[in-house]
Amino acid sequence: MNKQRPVLKGLERENMTSVEAFQNNTLRPVIKMQHSLLIATFNRYIINKKVDFLSLTDPKKRERIKGVFTKDISFKNQTIGCIIGQFTTEEYHFYAINSSELNRRIIQIIIQRVQDSLAELA
Repeated sequence: MNKQRPVLKGLERENMTSVEAFQNNTLRPVIKMQHSLLIATFNRYIINKKVDFLSLTDPKKRERIKGVFTKDISFKNQTIGCIIGQFTTEEYHFYAINSSELNRRIIQIIIQRVQDSLAELA
């Protein structure tokens, strides 16, 4: 399967920090490209953990999604790996220097993306 990073427009602005630029130019396109994989891994997670996700209300689903990504360190790290595995060597070097801040941003973006995709969840 040949995946290409989408080009996201409208994210550029003056006075962006290097971390913000990396988020907009690298993280967001990679996360968008990996959307179906992220949804599939989350669906597998809730099946394996026997979470009766469909019986939850939408606010409870959103809360559960956030809880999974913030409390299950193993799943969180697996998800981050799905993203950093798509980096070039240069991007990885920047990531390694700023990993703490970038991991926080990766998880925030993914939480929002999964919460916005409730219809795709098991």
